[in-house]
Amino acid sequence: MFQRRARLIIAVLIVVALTFAILDLRGGKGPFATFRSVIGTALGGVERGGATIFSPVLAIGDWWGTWGDQRDQINALQAENQDLNQLVRRSAEDRARADALDGLLKVAGAGRYRITPAEVIAVGPEQEFSWTVTIDIGTQDGIERDMSVINADGLVGRVSAVHRTTSTVVLIVDPSMSVGARIAGSQEVGILSGTGDQNSLEFQMLDPLANVDVGTALVTFGSKNGKPYAPGIPIGEVTEVRGTAGQLTRVAAIKPFARMSALSIVGVVVRPPRTDPRDSVLPARPQIATPDSSATPDPTQTANPGVTSLGSWSNPVPQPSPKAP
Repeated sequence: MFQRRARLIIAVLIVVALTFAILDLRGGKGPFATFRSVIGTALGGVERGGATIFSPVLAIGDWWGTWGDQRDQINALQAENQDLNQLVRRSAEDRARADALDGLLKVAGAGRYRITPAEVIAVGPEQEFSWTVTIDIGTQDGIERDMSVINADGLVGRVSAVHRTTSTVVLIVDPSMSVGARIAGSQEVGILSGTGDQNSLEFQMLDPLANVDVGTALVTFGSKNGKPYAPGIPIGEVTEVRGTAGQLTRVAAIKPFARMSALSIVGVVVRPPRTDPRDSVLPARPQIATPDSSATPDPTQTANPGVTSLGSWSNPVPQPSPKAP
């Protein structure tokens, strides 16, 4: 009985559905059109209400997706910025290395030193020395103990120990160091000693009557076979002279040309020049201003005919001997 009733209900529903479908296809006006309009209006209101209620939720979903995209874009830009910064730093370091190597080669060419370039890879005291650095060349590169080490500015030190791929260099500022030095533009020599201060050396003149002025440059006197010091290497300039001419001990304070705290590219002198380059390796000096010939000389000013100022260094200039009448 229940089965027959169920089948009847299903049949009625099918007939009703077909009737509505046919009427919908036909369109037009009539009671069914009014019924459809009422249903559509009611459902439209429900749809609009649902849109109003759920639109903030949907907006949150859209915002979340947009924020995620922006976050990914920001992360990508930050990574790109880091890469660019690293590239700029590497480029600056490469330029600095290239400039240092170029300056080193110019010094080597001016003094006719045969060098092997190297890079400082470690800094720190070793054995009995306080001021040492380690460079990345050794016996396999032909490096030996007591070879001079220079950079683009001048003397750095000497090789104190050699291994297969590395070498230890003791710097000239180490208190144990002593270097034979010569006053530029003269034959006056003395002993240069390290003080443990990276900005100061001491120069003791052998001749207490020797003339030395602040700003005068010093170069290496040179050792036999160029070891430990090749001749003519710029060392530094006089910043102070203690004692007066004639005293038993006269000491000059010297500021080294090479910056010991900023060593990077250096060169080991593997073969010294055949002849002493004298002062030719020193940096170029500024041109001396030509005096105005029309100016009236000041009688109170007495010029020293035996000394001319060349840049920051004062070097004696030999004068011709007077001819016999």
